[in-house]
Amino acid sequence: MYPERRSILVTGGAGFLGSHLCEKLLAQGANVICADNFFTGSRRNIEHLLDHKRFELLRHDVTFPLYVEVDQIYNLACPASPVHYQNDPVQTTKTCVHGAINMLGLAKRVKAKILQASTSEVYGDPNVHPQVEDYWGHVNPVGPRSCYDEGKRCAETLFFDYWRQHKLRIKVARIFNTYGPRMHPNDGRVVSNFVVQALLGRDITVYGDGSQTRSFCYVDDLIDGLMSLMATEDSVTGPINIGNPGEFSMLQLASMVIDMTGSRSRIVHLPLPENDPRQRKPDISRAQEFLSWQPTTPLKEGLVRTIAYFEQLLTQDGVKDQAGVQ
Repeated sequence: MYPERRSILVTGGAGFLGSHLCEKLLAQGANVICADNFFTGSRRNIEHLLDHKRFELLRHDVTFPLYVEVDQIYNLACPASPVHYQNDPVQTTKTCVHGAINMLGLAKRVKAKILQASTSEVYGDPNVHPQVEDYWGHVNPVGPRSCYDEGKRCAETLFFDYWRQHKLRIKVARIFNTYGPRMHPNDGRVVSNFVVQALLGRDITVYGDGSQTRSFCYVDDLIDGLMSLMATEDSVTGPINIGNPGEFSMLQLASMVIDMTGSRSRIVHLPLPENDPRQRKPDISRAQEFLSWQPTTPLKEGLVRTIAYFEQLLTQDGVKDQAGVQ
């Protein structure tokens, strides 16, 4: 007799992180329902999964209710780069807030465990470094990034209120900068920006003086962290930082990408965007304690795989146009 398989819903499942998560869940034997409205997700990311007998694709916007029977929900649906979430800030807030309400309502109805993909952006431009989960953040509620920052903060509020009021089994992960294959070539994130610009021989655009720092987690490590959090006892709710504590300045990253691609690109400086954080680095003590998790992929190793992905992607018809090539 076959053991009963888990049925798992991944919202935003055709996105960068979502597609890797769907892939890993299938490899572990789960039945996976991928829901995505393809605002930033891509069919290309999950094309290799479409014929899998335990994979189902639903074109769905989480701002509307969804009625499926599942055991677990990973709520990843939301544009996650400034270029995309500022394109339609009202819809971004709706996706964060209405999406959370709809997925929490679904989890309550079917008694599913639910994980929220929150973000390091809830810390804003932090005055505490590295960032610990007990830090409440330093966020502008009315700036151009607020649709995402405050939307995600409100989603966390909803998750914990459903936990307190309805005893829902929740998990909240605060995701720090993540990179790897299947990133969108024109999503404005620093790793994809630098790699695409270097491969195309264009200027590497560094905002401000380039001294601002970020911490970069390879996608495989990040997915392992999310799944480890979902697998914890119900008493472990989070929030828990999931990211790589290695810290690099933008100039360090730009120089590394130029060197690794053999590019002749020049580094040019542009004005710093409004409310752009000066530094970002996770304290992952909780993840190490409660999940027995920490990232294992060094930045250079992850960049080798990411550069190889973009080299192949940029040879495909139409992709260079997406990357802003005239």
